[in-house]
Amino acid sequence: MSKSELIIALEQIEREKRIPVGEILKMIEGAMVSSLRKHVGKDAVIEASLDPETGDFKACVVKKVVEKVSDPQLEVSLHEARMHRRDAAVGEELKTALPVEEFKRIAAQTAKQVLFQKGREVERDSLFSEFKPKEGELVNGSVHRFMERNIIIALDKAEAILPLREQIRRERYNIGQAVRAAILKVDKAQRGPQIVLSRAAPVFLRRLFELEVPEVADRTVEIMEVVRDPGFRSKVSVRSTDPKVDAVGACVGLRGSRIRGIMNELAGERIDLIPFSDDPATYVANSLAPARVASVTILDASSRKAEALVSEEQLAVAIGKDGQNIRLAAKLTGWHIEVKTKSAEKASTSKAAGGLGELEGVGPKTAEILSTAGWDDIGRLAEAAPGELTALEGIGEKTAAKIVASAKQYVKDHPKPTA
Repeated sequence: MSKSELIIALEQIEREKRIPVGEILKMIEGAMVSSLRKHVGKDAVIEASLDPETGDFKACVVKKVVEKVSDPQLEVSLHEARMHRRDAAVGEELKTALPVEEFKRIAAQTAKQVLFQKGREVERDSLFSEFKPKEGELVNGSVHRFMERNIIIALDKAEAILPLREQIRRERYNIGQAVRAAILKVDKAQRGPQIVLSRAAPVFLRRLFELEVPEVADRTVEIMEVVRDPGFRSKVSVRSTDPKVDAVGACVGLRGSRIRGIMNELAGERIDLIPFSDDPATYVANSLAPARVASVTILDASSRKAEALVSEEQLAVAIGKDGQNIRLAAKLTGWHIEVKTKSAEKASTSKAAGGLGELEGVGPKTAEILSTAGWDDIGRLAEAAPGELTALEGIGEKTAAKIVASAKQYVKDHPKPTA
């Protein structure tokens, strides 16, 4: 290979593969050394250099000067060393130039093979380093081919995969069709970085909001949580860091222009924008939108259980088709939500109050107060201290003592049957 050919080749590789010239030179030098070792000795110490400006290649074998040679590949006698350099001394290293012209053709072929192989490795590492920090970001590509039900997407510099599980179920794709997706993850693989894309992950919807809504991009509006049933429905909880900015209104846009653009990108997926609240009851009530919730009762804060009360006509909306709405609401808030209608709640309260009405001195109003506060079990009342009931509005010390006494008498007169 002439000098000009070498320099042209290096420049072309740098342009096409984006591999620094320094890396290429190291690869070629390493290949040349490997080729020379086949003729000089596999254990020989060989130093090689390639001038990037002229293309001149130089190589030498390095041996230690000794009195008596035990390994000819690594050592040279003092007598022989002084034939090359008169001031050579024992313990020094002697560098002897190698006739590289004899191995030029062989070394060049070896260099090509190693360069091709190493070049692909460097290219793979370069692509991995470029795409790994982009996990979670949006990218644009086009459908290149289909691999069973997975789709191979052509990006600017690499290929990525859009697995079936990360596709929006109602979408259909054609070869050459433009596709926008989020980079879900980037892993190292034997043939290069495996770039996995997603259109179904919550992060894709987050990035679309950042793209379409300036207030989300500049963090005036924060997206707190995103849950999705891809292609059908999603819930996005938002809050504003500026009291002058309505978080939901900013995301919807003038006459729904912003939210409509996002929904079109998601094949018509319905998006419920949920105002975030630090109050669990309020947050749970908001999360059941579009259903109108009358009230929410926190049943157990430690196990995160809540009960939502809705009207009869709002029950189906609150639960959603196949339980979709309540399932997404529970996932959004992290609370286990039970939905009841007002009539069912009233019947439950009346039933409980009716049982308490059997206690002496407990009228309908007192029974309802006790039942609403969770004191609807007569056995539990019998074991209660009067002071626990005086905390309830409308129940004084005398009434509380009378209720406990009546409950104890009732339990005594109506013992539970034993097995």
